[in-house]
Amino acid sequence: MLLPFRQVRGFKPKVLVQRFLNFKILDLYIFKDFLRSFFFIVLMLTLVICMIDVVEKNDDFIKTKPGLFRILFHYYANFFPYIANILSPITVFIATVFMTSRLAARTEIIAMLSSGVSFLRLLVPYMAGSALLALGIYFLIGYVIPQANRKRIAFEMVYVKNPFHFDGRNTHIKTGAGQYFYIQTYNNETHEGFNCTIEETEGTRLLKKVKAERFLWVDSLKKWRLENVRFFDFAASPNSIRYMNTVDTVLNLRPRDFESQYMKYETLTNSELSSFLTELKQRGADNTETYEVEQYLRITYPFSIVILTLIGVILSARKSREGAGFQIAMGFVLAFVYIIFYITSRTIAQAGSMDPLLACWLPNIVFSVIGLVLYKSVPR
Repeated sequence: MLLPFRQVRGFKPKVLVQRFLNFKILDLYIFKDFLRSFFFIVLMLTLVICMIDVVEKNDDFIKTKPGLFRILFHYYANFFPYIANILSPITVFIATVFMTSRLAARTEIIAMLSSGVSFLRLLVPYMAGSALLALGIYFLIGYVIPQANRKRIAFEMVYVKNPFHFDGRNTHIKTGAGQYFYIQTYNNETHEGFNCTIEETEGTRLLKKVKAERFLWVDSLKKWRLENVRFFDFAASPNSIRYMNTVDTVLNLRPRDFESQYMKYETLTNSELSSFLTELKQRGADNTETYEVEQYLRITYPFSIVILTLIGVILSARKSREGAGFQIAMGFVLAFVYIIFYITSRTIAQAGSMDPLLACWLPNIVFSVIGLVLYKSVPR
C-alpha cells in the first residue's frame, strides 16, 4: 500500500528541495536575502515614482475627471508593473550591492572564504536568484506588461493627452508585393478618406490602377468600400477603363493603421510584435527600427539582470575602510552609468544610426567585459 508523502519515513520536502538544487543553508540564506532586498527596493522606488507621477498629472485628472476608480485600477494598477520593469536592472544592482556590502561589513564573506568556500561557489545563490528574476522579467515584458500597457496608454490618450487626429496628407503605403496605396486625406474618427488610389506594378511597369473618390471602412463586412470608382487596366490590349458606383474590397490595411502609433511597440506581445514587424517589412516601411529594437531588447534585457548582479557582488564583496555606504554609492553610480548607456544605444538604434541588434547587445557586452576585469581583482 502506498503511503501519503508525508507519512513516508524520513521524507522532508524542504530537504528534498535543497538537495535537488544542491543548496546549503548558506545558499538559501543568501538567496532569500537577495530576493527580499530586490523586491523591497523595487517596491519603494516604484511607489516614489508613482507619487511623483500623481503630482505631475494631478492637473490633468482635475480637468478630465476620470474618477478615482479609473485612476487607481485602469492607470496606476498598470503603471506600477511598467515602472517596476524599467527599474529592474538598477534595482537588482542596488539590491546586490546593498546586501553583499552588509555581509562584507560584518566580515561574513571573509568567514565564508576562510572556511573553504570559493568565491565562484559564493556566486551560485546570486546567479540562481538573478536567473529566476531574469526568467520572470522575460515572461512579464513579453506577455503580461504589453497587456497592461494597452490599458495604461488607452487611459493616457483619453484623460491625459489630447485626442488623436490623423493629419497626414498625400499618404503612400505599400500594402503588398507590387501593390501601393495612396490617399489624399483620412478621418480616423469616421474611418473614411477621400481621393484614394490603388496601384499594381510589376517591376517598374504599372499594370492596374483603381481610383476612388471616397474610401470607407465597413465594420460589419471587415472590408473597405470604394465609391465612384474607376478601373484602369494597362496590361490589357487595348487599355481599358471601367466605372462603378460602389466596390467592396479587401486590402492589407486596417483602420488601426491610421490610429495613433504612440508607444504602440510597448502594447504588443512577443508574437504580435513579430507579426507586426513582418507586416511592416512587407509594406516596405522605413520606420521598423523602433520595433526591431523593442524585439531585441526583450531578449537582452533579462541578461542585464544576471550581468549586473555579478558586477554587484564583485564590487561589494571586499570589506572597505569607507564602509558599506561607499560601496552602495558606487553601486548607484555604476547602475546609472549602465542605464544611460542603455538609453543612449537604444536612441541611436531607433534613429537608424546603428544596427539594432548590435545596439541592444552593446551595453551587456561592455559590462560583461567590466565584470570579467573586476573578477580578476577579487580575493578568493
